[in-house]
Amino acid sequence: MMASIGEFDPLNTRVPATKIEVTVSLVVLYVQGVGTKEWREFGRTEVIDNTRNPDFVRKFVLDFFFEEKQNLRFDVYNVDSRSCNISKHDFLGQTFCTLGEIIGSTGGRLERTLSGIPGKKCGVIILAAEELSNCRDIATMQLCANKLDKKDFFGKSDPFLVFYRSNEDGTFTICHKTEVIKNTLNPVWQPFTIPVRALCNGDYDRTVKVDVYDWDRDGSHDFIGEFTTSYRELSRGQNQFNVYEVKNMCFYFLSIQHCLSVTLLSFKVESEYTFVDFIRNPSQPTSLHYMSPYQMNAYAMALKAVGEIIQDYDSDKLFPAYGFGAKLPPDGKISHAFPLNGDSDQPNCVGIEGVLEAYFQSLRTVQLYGPTNFAPVINKVANCAAEITDGSQYFVLLMITDGVISDMVQTKEAVVNAASLPLSIIIVGVGPAEFDAMEELDGDEVRVSSRGRLAERDIVQFVPFRDYIDRSGNQVLSMARLAKDVLAEIPDQLLSFMKSRGIEPRPALSSSPLPALHQHI
Repeated sequence: MMASIGEFDPLNTRVPATKIEVTVSLVVLYVQGVGTKEWREFGRTEVIDNTRNPDFVRKFVLDFFFEEKQNLRFDVYNVDSRSCNISKHDFLGQTFCTLGEIIGSTGGRLERTLSGIPGKKCGVIILAAEELSNCRDIATMQLCANKLDKKDFFGKSDPFLVFYRSNEDGTFTICHKTEVIKNTLNPVWQPFTIPVRALCNGDYDRTVKVDVYDWDRDGSHDFIGEFTTSYRELSRGQNQFNVYEVKNMCFYFLSIQHCLSVTLLSFKVESEYTFVDFIRNPSQPTSLHYMSPYQMNAYAMALKAVGEIIQDYDSDKLFPAYGFGAKLPPDGKISHAFPLNGDSDQPNCVGIEGVLEAYFQSLRTVQLYGPTNFAPVINKVANCAAEITDGSQYFVLLMITDGVISDMVQTKEAVVNAASLPLSIIIVGVGPAEFDAMEELDGDEVRVSSRGRLAERDIVQFVPFRDYIDRSGNQVLSMARLAKDVLAEIPDQLLSFMKSRGIEPRPALSSSPLPALHQHI
């Protein structure tokens, strides 16, 4: 029911060892145009030499629009020359996915098999995505090392540092590599600048791991040791606490101790301002949720059009109303089924006007956030319907969304499970997004299925609101057209449930009320 536009991190790409026979590797990202369907190159990773396990530092920063299907293509190449013409290099394989698939994967990490070369196993690529925080600070730091371990047989070491940001699932992602300092055990690296969100994603206490390596021409760099820190520790600048002992557990097990250390020489932070900071308009009239003083937005129109008709069949006029896709105060927890009125114990709103009031109030308190997950709300309402299956009550779930569904597999499972309950689902799509996938849920022609099970009944009705907008701008006419179509299937769906359970109408006595329609929004 709610949408947001988020900037998502850097799609970090990694190819596991032994999966691809490659010495010099490169990944090229292509994005597909929404209208033209043409693929255009978005960016390339750096070239990594002499390794079958490339872990790329360069990230792709994409704007994430959860109401759109953002198709991506990743091509992997073995680089044969310095030519920028990609056709001059050996193609090793490719994979296709959507940005929503990566974001919706467990831990934001998606593993895909590479293909594209007939008869050959091309290997596997791992894609990772993380939302960038709103932090736009830029950190500049300089480090040096003392008494590093001598790794080269001839001469001294050629040390460099690799910085890793820790992820929510306990893994690490490369975020920076320093330059290589040749032939020294006491290197002083040049100052470097890194966005704070790349270093810790705005979490000042998140672990930052730093590995120290001795560079080798063949790519088999020798591990010298490692240490951990955090942005908060680094931000204290040069002091006695920012001298880090470089540890190598192999040496510890052999009872060999080296006084290796890396010292922070300087650290400063600056804010990076953008053009938007100077022209920001908090009213955002282009938003589908924009609260204009002159007319209702598409969400409010759909709520009012359907709700004002169906509320006549609800005895108590109390409607539980939920939002899906937002970060909730005070801690920014993500929810895909939160009460619009903010009361988890009593999510009911009084009448459709109460629902609209709660909707507008929630826009002022939550941060809209993707992706668009339907299953949590459907399951929540289905649980309520499962408690009363004697025919005395029938539930109608109205879902309004401007997003392409992100959890189709889970949603189909939820619909199949709910089809045996006294429940109908109305989905209204607002905005210009592509809603092709929604037609799969509307089982008019092909019944929805999940894991080999067919839905017992067709309980979903989907319509795109744009098909009902009156060209003259008459909102009343638009709402009337919408309500007529989306509610047309409810009587047959109610009858199909009653018939399947052998439930007969109760006698029309004042003491025996008719089945009550309960609407969830």
